[in-house]
Amino acid sequence: MQIENPSPGFRHAATRVIAARMIATRMLAVAMVAAVTLPAAGCHDGPMYGLKAANPFYSMKQWKADEALGPSDHVRRVELHKLVGVMPNLPPERQAYWHDHIRGILDHDPSPEMRRLAIMAAGVSSHPPSRELISTGLRDDSLKVRLATCEVLGRQTDEDAARLLAETAGSTTDLDVRNAALAALANHRSDYAVDALRLALDDRNPATRALAVESLRGATGKDYGDDPTVWIAALDGQAVSEQPVQIADRVKRLFH
Repeated sequence: MQIENPSPGFRHAATRVIAARMIATRMLAVAMVAAVTLPAAGCHDGPMYGLKAANPFYSMKQWKADEALGPSDHVRRVELHKLVGVMPNLPPERQAYWHDHIRGILDHDPSPEMRRLAIMAAGVSSHPPSRELISTGLRDDSLKVRLATCEVLGRQTDEDAARLLAETAGSTTDLDVRNAALAALANHRSDYAVDALRLALDDRNPATRALAVESLRGATGKDYGDDPTVWIAALDGQAVSEQPVQIADRVKRLFH
């Protein structure tokens, strides 16, 4: 039945119905295109994946939900790297605050790189309990974390750091970690360092013996040449003459 001279209200209602039908038709067409062009997507999120992907409101909601789960690994690494740089300048209460976060990373984070950065951050913190965190790095499953821990302990100046390095050099079965500990002992003038390096002079590996000699120069402040047997004699109390210091060596030591 045709309605003559429809009222304005009727015309408006009819216009809204037609517009709604047009929108629904367009959405259905977009969904069908998505379903055809993305046939493999259905297995990712059920049979409605194509429709969800075609719906901009769903995509925005999903993106916000993913972001709410937490920052990405890349962002976390960047922020932790920044913390390593600013940690020495933070006031004690802020260093104590970050201490708990660093502990959480070392205890639970599956990323070796995150744990390595956590060790580096603990190494530049003046918060007293940080030493305990650093020592846990020597027992980490990741080689890169253990190597970083040796490097950090080499920059410490106290006897406890030298002791940890000496114990690591004497107990680890990993040659890379042992050499890292021996190299770090060059920065410690202590009995722990000298005793550990003295033992390394008897190692069967020529590279390890050469490394021990080089580190002993730093740990003792003396130079008895490159022959390990001469160093053994000197450390055992025999009269051994020091090597004259060459100008090139003096220049080299100015930068180390």
